Amino acid sequence: MYIFDENNLAICAIVTVGMQLVFFLVAAGFKFDKVTDFAGGTNFVVLALLTFFLAQTWNVRQIYVTAFIVVWGLRLSGYLLYRIIKIGEDKRFDDKRTDCLRFAGFWTFQAFWVFTVSLPVIFVNAPSSASKPNANIWTPMDIVGIVMFVIGLAVETVADMQKFNFRNNPDNKGKWCDVGLWKVSRHPNYYGELTLWWGMFIISTSILTGPQWTAVLGPLFITAILLFLSGIPMLEKSSDERYSKNPDYLEYKQATSPLIPLPPSLYKKLNYGLKCFVCCEFPLYNYLNKTGDVETGTSEIGGSTGGDENEANGATTQPKPNGNQANERTRIITPEKI
Repeated sequence: MYIFDENNLAICAIVTVGMQLVFFLVAAGFKFDKVTDFAGGTNFVVLALLTFFLAQTWNVRQIYVTAFIVVWGLRLSGYLLYRIIKIGEDKRFDDKRTDCLRFAGFWTFQAFWVFTVSLPVIFVNAPSSASKPNANIWTPMDIVGIVMFVIGLAVETVADMQKFNFRNNPDNKGKWCDVGLWKVSRHPNYYGELTLWWGMFIISTSILTGPQWTAVLGPLFITAILLFLSGIPMLEKSSDERYSKNPDYLEYKQATSPLIPLPPSLYKKLNYGLKCFVCCEFPLYNYLNKTGDVETGTSEIGGSTGGDENEANGATTQPKPNGNQANERTRIITPEKI
């Protein structure tokens, strides 16, 4: 088998498609939202364990990489499953539950997302990687990648806990979350997600050779999803629609980094060039016109990613606007997700 697929890509693709197909049939048959994010997160765990045990080479890098993904995947999928059970239904699928083709499109995208983002892990666990010069040697890339992964996982976990606790406090109904990490970033969970996946790729560079460098597609894909498609743009649009008349929200948006955690006092002083090219404050995150109203005619990008698609962030001092608060995390599934 290894002669034709020494990186186990084929079996990973088959398992991913099969797993997502089974969950899709359950979700479509019962018009059931509660397994979508769980299916994505656990699929990462399945691929990591599958490739690890198929290789049977047991080197240190394979062990800790697999362990990292298992911890991340179980934590994320468990959190998302608990959250959707508590919420009741996923608003992302309000226009898809009765449209089988559109619903299937989501699951197809999710399968592609899981497989692509898992590439660094698949290549680290590939049987061929065990015979490479750095297979059992710690490299600087291992250290850098481990630090990034641990920081990213910690930030994502803390941000999710802070948002969840904020949403569950009745006193905060109708408010946007600006506590803890959400004071210094409008989307700290996405910052954590991107940091850990870029860390995983950096770890994999210790053994990547030839075609295996396609592993870079993993972090590039999730970055594109979260920054430009169904991640931050969708959330920013939702927030602007809800709080465009609130001067405190406008101040919050001006003073708070969209992604990279920074003190508001520092971020507010940066010129637009630095905000855009260094801090990812892209023009597409602004749905307000010069009068402070939300611009019309902006289309909402579909898809999913692993993050917070239906949430709304806000300001430091907050009156209570009317209306229900949006869900705080999507999946890139933005995957929350990734």
